[in-house]
Amino acid sequence: MDCYHTIYKGGTGEIIEKKSRFIAEAYPVSGEEEAFFRLEEVKKRYWDARHHCWAYVIGRNPSLERMSDDGEPAGTAGKPILEVIRGRELTDVFIVVTRYFGGTLLGTGGLVRAYTSAAAEALSHTEIITRIHGFKLKITTDYTGLGKLQYLLGQRGMAILDTVYTDQVEFFVLVPDEEEKALMKAVMEGTNGRAVMEKQDTCWYAETEDGLRVE
Repeated sequence: MDCYHTIYKGGTGEIIEKKSRFIAEAYPVSGEEEAFFRLEEVKKRYWDARHHCWAYVIGRNPSLERMSDDGEPAGTAGKPILEVIRGRELTDVFIVVTRYFGGTLLGTGGLVRAYTSAAAEALSHTEIITRIHGFKLKITTDYTGLGKLQYLLGQRGMAILDTVYTDQVEFFVLVPDEEEKALMKAVMEGTNGRAVMEKQDTCWYAETEDGLRVE
């Protein structure tokens, strides 16, 4: 299936390590420009902080990855943040961790653990979603095929955008690309050829806490 995992909305998490405060913010982003816009927002909000370390993964096949230690010892901040994003197999995600120094040095191992924990904490306050590539399908049938069609769509987990009842019934359905042939065959067999199917726009879609989102 052509799909990928990302976050639906931003989230914030915070940890304290030996009096150092680590504030992590995760954002869904569509490109580098948006990621850097978010970074500037965070820098303005926490203008008196010592470090703003960050990482992002954008796009797929291949993805674009960048990171910054922002003055922390090399490899102790940006890379751990990036590894958290990678570990959850996410893309189009930007995480920035702001540090207020608490007066006690953490050492390289302590820094890695702190930045890793902070980034993970931010993600724990987001909603991770799966975006699926597919298309909108209009299915028209008479009322004798209504029950069978509802059963078929439910059994296959197809997302129904709308149902219109007139002298016939029209279903508007989201179909993953790889399900196209199997679904169309099942619909024709299940309705004894009485259904008319019209393939419409291609799209990305995902189930979210706010319902089905189509782009």
